[in-house]
Amino acid sequence: MTSQQKRPPMPRRAVLGTAMGGAAAAALPGTAHAEQPAQSVPSAGTKSVAGGGKRPWKLRDTMTTDGAWERFLRGQDLLWTKLPTLWYEGPFLGDGQLGSMIYQEPGTNRIRFTVQHGRVQDHRPEFGSGWGTCRLPVGRLTLDPVGTITAVDWRLSLWNAELTGTVTTTAGTLTLSALIHDEVFAARVTAKGGEQVTWTFHPEEAISPRRVSEAPPADYTANPPWTTRTKADGTEQVLQSLTGGGQTATAYRRTGDELLLSVGHSSPSDTAAEADSLRNLRRTTSYGALRRKHTRWWHEFYRKSFVSFPDQRLQSFHWIQLYKVASASRAGGPVMATSGPWLEPTPWPAVWWNLNVQLEYWLIHGSNHPELDSLATTLRQNQEQLTANVPAAYRSDSAGVGRSSDMFANRGVGRPGTGAETGDLTWALHNVWLSYRHSMDKSLLRDTIFPVLRRAINYYLHFLTPGSDGKLHLPSTLSPEYPVVPPQDTNYDLALIRWGCQTLIESAELLDIEDELTPRWQEVLAKLTPYPVDDNGFMIGADTPYAVSHRHYSHMLMVYPLYLVNWDQPENRELITKSVTRWHAVTGAHRGYSYTGAASMYAMTGDGDTSITYLRKFFDTTTRYPCRPNTHYTEAGPVIETPLSASQSLHDMFCQSWGGVIRVFPAVPTAWADLTLHDFRTQGAFLVSAVRKAGVTRFIRIRSLAGEPLELRHGLSGRLTVLLDDGTPARTRDLGDGTLSIDLPKGREVLVHSGSRPDLVIAPVAVSEPGAAWGLP
Repeated sequence: MTSQQKRPPMPRRAVLGTAMGGAAAAALPGTAHAEQPAQSVPSAGTKSVAGGGKRPWKLRDTMTTDGAWERFLRGQDLLWTKLPTLWYEGPFLGDGQLGSMIYQEPGTNRIRFTVQHGRVQDHRPEFGSGWGTCRLPVGRLTLDPVGTITAVDWRLSLWNAELTGTVTTTAGTLTLSALIHDEVFAARVTAKGGEQVTWTFHPEEAISPRRVSEAPPADYTANPPWTTRTKADGTEQVLQSLTGGGQTATAYRRTGDELLLSVGHSSPSDTAAEADSLRNLRRTTSYGALRRKHTRWWHEFYRKSFVSFPDQRLQSFHWIQLYKVASASRAGGPVMATSGPWLEPTPWPAVWWNLNVQLEYWLIHGSNHPELDSLATTLRQNQEQLTANVPAAYRSDSAGVGRSSDMFANRGVGRPGTGAETGDLTWALHNVWLSYRHSMDKSLLRDTIFPVLRRAINYYLHFLTPGSDGKLHLPSTLSPEYPVVPPQDTNYDLALIRWGCQTLIESAELLDIEDELTPRWQEVLAKLTPYPVDDNGFMIGADTPYAVSHRHYSHMLMVYPLYLVNWDQPENRELITKSVTRWHAVTGAHRGYSYTGAASMYAMTGDGDTSITYLRKFFDTTTRYPCRPNTHYTEAGPVIETPLSASQSLHDMFCQSWGGVIRVFPAVPTAWADLTLHDFRTQGAFLVSAVRKAGVTRFIRIRSLAGEPLELRHGLSGRLTVLLDDGTPARTRDLGDGTLSIDLPKGREVLVHSGSRPDLVIAPVAVSEPGAAWGLP
C-alpha cells in the first residue's frame, strides 16, 4: 500500500433523535431555549451561550447500590421447580471460554454438568471445519444422589452469575451452588438426611459433534483414547492427545464440600494444556475466594448500562441475553461458535461467518460492553490466515473467509464466477466498524478495519467487469444458503462492495492516509450496477427473483444492517416495504432470526407495533423454532445468535445508530408507555440516558466520550431547554425538520427537555405486562 500524510479529515457527524413510539411518525417540531430566561433558536440559525455557573441539574440514578441492582435483577432470574431434561431447559454458566449446562443425565437419576471449552478443537484442516478444525467435546460431571430425585428448587442469579438451590430425593436433600470464573468451574454441595455428595467426571470421545448428522470422512482417523492420572495432591487429570497435534487436559479436585475443575487446551504443543489446567486450579484456593472475584466482575459488568421496560418476560429475556453473551464471549478469547462455549451434538460445531457470528455480537454495542468483543480481536489476530484463505493467485493483496471455520478463521473462500459465497469477511468487518463507531477508537480502524477490509474488497475488485451498459458487474456468487445461484450481481455482494468502498474512503480520511486505491474505490461506487429489483422488491441477484422461502435476509443486507437503503430516503420507502413484505409472505423456511430481522427492519421505519409483532413470533411456542425455556435456541443443533439478535431488535426499538443518525425511542410499541434507558452507547461514542412516561419522552441526557459533532432530532413538542452540565445554555443550531445541532465537547453532558423541568430520575419502570420467569418455574 502506498500512503502518505494528507489534510485532516472532515469530522463525522453524529445525530440523535427521538420519536413518540408506536407506528411510524415524523419527529415533532420544537424550539430550543435556555432555561433562564427562555430564548428561542431560529431555524437554521445559531445561538452562542456563555459557560460557567453552578450545575443546576443532575440525574438522580436509583441504580447505584448493590442492593438496588440485586433487587432489580432478582426479578429477571431464571427459576426451576422441576428437573430440566434437555440442554435448552437448564441453567448455564460460563466465562467466555469454559462453559457448563446443567440438566438431567438422560435416562438416569443423575444431574449432568457439561464441561466444554471454546478453545478445544481439532487441528486437521484437511477435513474442513465440520470434522478437521471443529470444536471437540471435553466431558461432563454428574452429581449422583443416593435417593431418587423428586424435586428441585433452583435459581440462576444474574446478579451473581451463580446457580443456587436444592435437590430433594427420597433419601434427603442436596444443597448446591455453582459458578465459572477464570476458566475454573466451582461447585459447593452439602448433604442432609441420608443423602451423600458424589461427583463423577465422564470424559467424552474427542470426535466432531457433527457425527449426529453424518459419518466421518472416509480417510478420517479417530483421535486416540484419553488417559488419566492422579497427582500427589489428589488432583485428577484426564489427558486427551490429538492426532493432528495438540492436547486437551481436564484437571479437577475435591476438597470437603467443594469441587474445582479446569480445562486447558494447547496446539501445537502436546503437553502445555496439562500444565495450564493445573495452574488454573492452583491459583484457586476455595469456592469462596473464587466467588469474591467472580461477583466483583459481574457487578461491575451490569452497572455499565441500564434498561427497563414494562413487559416482564421480555425484560427478563433481555437481561438474560446480557448474562449469556458475557458468559459466552470476552475480548481476546475465542470468537463464538454457533453454540457458544456450550457444545452439544450439532451439525454446526464451528464458527459460521454468513450470518451467525454477525448477529451474535450486535447487542454488545448499545449495552456498552466493548470488553466482550472477541470478534474484533479474532480478525485482528488472524490476518495472515485470512490472506491464506483466498486462492494463491490473489494472496498478494486479498483476504477472505469461507462459510464456516475454527476460532482462527481457517477456511478457504471460493472465487466469484463459480457460485461461491465470498462476502462473509466483509460482513464480519461491518461488526468491527460498529465497534469503532461506538467507541471512536482509531486503533480499530488502523489495525483491523482498514488493512483487512482493503484486502477483502480487493478480492472483489479482481472480478468486477464492465458490461455493455457501462456498469461494473460481479460474476456469479451465492447469496448465503439460498438454493438458486444468480448468474451475476448477487445483491448480498453488491451491498457489501458498496459499503466496503464507502468505508475504505472514509477510513483513509480518518487515518490521514492517501491510498493509491482511492480512485478505484470511487470508480466502483460510481459505476457499480444498481441492485437488481422486481415488482416484489429486492431480488436475490440478476435474473433471480426471491421466489423460494428463505430464512436469511442476505438479499436485503443493504437495508439491514448496512442501512445503505433506508427509511430516511423517501424514494426508497416503497421498495423497502415491498421487499420485507415479500420476504415473509413466501413461507416455509423462516427461522427465529427471520422474525428478529424483520422486527429490526420495521423498527427502522419507526413502526414499533409491527416490530414487536414480528419479535413476538420468535417467542410463540406454536411455531416450529421458538425460543426455548432457558432462552437458548435450537434448529438441527444449538444456534446462539438468534436470541442474542432478539435483544438487538429491542435495542432497535429503543435507540438506533445508523447512517450517522442516532434516534432515541424511535419505535417503542404503543403498549410500552414507560421506558428507561441509561448510559446506552451510540455511534459517535455518546452515552444516552432517556426516560419515557405515559408515551412521551420526558428528557434526554447525552454524554460525549469522544467529542464528535452532535445533532439531536429530538421529537419533542413545544419550547426546548438545552443545558450543559455546568448549567449554561448549550450552543445550538436549528437545522429544521425537528433536528438540533448541539456543541458538546468531549467529557461534557447536555440535558434536553421540553416544558418545565421533569424529574431527572433513572429507575426501573413498573411492569404492566406480567409474565412467568424463564426456566421451568
